[in-house]
Amino acid sequence: MSTTLNLEHGVEKAGFLSRENTVAKPGFNRWLVPPAALAIHLCIGMAYGLSVFWLPLSRALGHDKSLACPDMSVFSALFTTSCDWRISDLLVTFEVGIVVLGVSAALFGGWLERAGPRKAGLAAAICWGGGFLIGAYAVHIHQLWLLWLGLGIIGGIGLGLGYISPVSTLIKWFPDRRGMATGMAIMGFGGGALIGSPLANILINHFKSPTDAGVWQTMAVMGGIYLVAMLCGAFGYRVPPKDWLPAGWIPSQHKSALVTSGNVDLKDAHKTPQFWLIWAVLCLNVSAGIGVISMASPMLQEIFAGSLIGHPDVGFSALDTAQKAAVATIAAGFVGLLSLFNIGGRFVWASLSDKLGRKTTYFTFFGLGIVLYALAPTFAHMGSKALFVASMCIILSMYGGGFATVPAYLADVFGTRFVGAIHGRLLTAWSTAGIVGPVVIGYIRDAQIAAGINRALVYDRTMYILAGFLAVGLVCNALVRPVKEKWLMKDEPLAHGATAGGAVAKAGPGASGIGVGGFGVATAIPWALVGLPILWGVWKALESAAKMFQ
Repeated sequence: MSTTLNLEHGVEKAGFLSRENTVAKPGFNRWLVPPAALAIHLCIGMAYGLSVFWLPLSRALGHDKSLACPDMSVFSALFTTSCDWRISDLLVTFEVGIVVLGVSAALFGGWLERAGPRKAGLAAAICWGGGFLIGAYAVHIHQLWLLWLGLGIIGGIGLGLGYISPVSTLIKWFPDRRGMATGMAIMGFGGGALIGSPLANILINHFKSPTDAGVWQTMAVMGGIYLVAMLCGAFGYRVPPKDWLPAGWIPSQHKSALVTSGNVDLKDAHKTPQFWLIWAVLCLNVSAGIGVISMASPMLQEIFAGSLIGHPDVGFSALDTAQKAAVATIAAGFVGLLSLFNIGGRFVWASLSDKLGRKTTYFTFFGLGIVLYALAPTFAHMGSKALFVASMCIILSMYGGGFATVPAYLADVFGTRFVGAIHGRLLTAWSTAGIVGPVVIGYIRDAQIAAGINRALVYDRTMYILAGFLAVGLVCNALVRPVKEKWLMKDEPLAHGATAGGAVAKAGPGASGIGVGGFGVATAIPWALVGLPILWGVWKALESAAKMFQ
């Protein structure tokens, strides 16, 4: 990843991975950039599908049932080779990954703006793909600490770098459709489990045997796939020339009062109340949704159990091995269905925010979300799989929509110049939520099971708590106001192309021979490469969803 400069005839030449070598040339089509972003985000989005591994890993040694050690501490769980891991211990892998995602995004956001998305994408590929490979070895030798290190810490760095790498790039490529651009930038992250979850289930069933859960082999195969796909995405990134604007596009003079007319410096953004209010808005929205995502597969299995396979009177604990396998397959489809709404919500809600406004869009998320979380336990008690699944799908669409809308929200409030780096810092809210959400739903679940509460009822209390999170988020969103004039940059540095005399030769609309672009054969190929796996994931999700209602 070095940016070592090569000497050619005494002139320094930027390295292949440098930002200079990612600047688009005349004739480039801006619609080639979203598939590159999707290639990376569809891979790292498997973070949302990791719950598919939890139940098989919780009985990796016992096979038919968990080989539990009741008095095992968290420390001893890190090194044991004779006891199966608890689901709450496995959840830490996900929690650590999300924490590291936010921290790495905050730490490397400024570097990414300087180095360019190609270098960040390459680093993300090595960390995320490598994290899966290390995780596979950790499962093979049954060492939890190595799973946390590989898939949690190293994989988490890949998540952070991969997540922020396309955001500011696509906002610059699509200034005429800012909300849609951020939706495209990160909708793949919501759809990663749409592909990865059923793929993992297929691979686990292929590799498992009477003495092996088939998880480590599955992780190894998926790690290799992710490494190759993300490298293709990284090398496909391009950035627009300085001051580029789409040909024929004229910025609107009628802006919302919330939209700033200047830029807030990266070093000042976190000093404003707007930053911390939006931080809280994201944190609370994510805490609620991520609690559901982190336990989606076990939650559906434990609440509906035998009713998923035509035996409504059979609870989860009474299912035999074959029935549990059938239920797990349906639950994997549920995870994929949630992912479908997650990915769709990211694009649809973010695009709608261009019309509704970012603040109104978040009001919708919180208001509707409160109602659905509060009603979810009632739907479960009614035994209505349709209403329960529908409520979770709508919730996940707004969860994904919140992620996709927040970069545009930041660009509106703080300007576009440092939006990528500011977005990276804001993702520490995601890190916080990655702990809070799974803790609320995971550890309360374990405590209630230990207290003898029926597995079908252990999620009621958590749903009401998550609804309370959204109520607080609604208040924080209402308090967001435009930034004060004192925070806007007074003396902007000279734009690229400034002359020695101080005059700035700014590129005009459509400059450098790059217009708005369109779809041709060359554009269709990369879109097909990312689109076909998505369509396969959609088909598998709908296929599995149909089984829930047979």
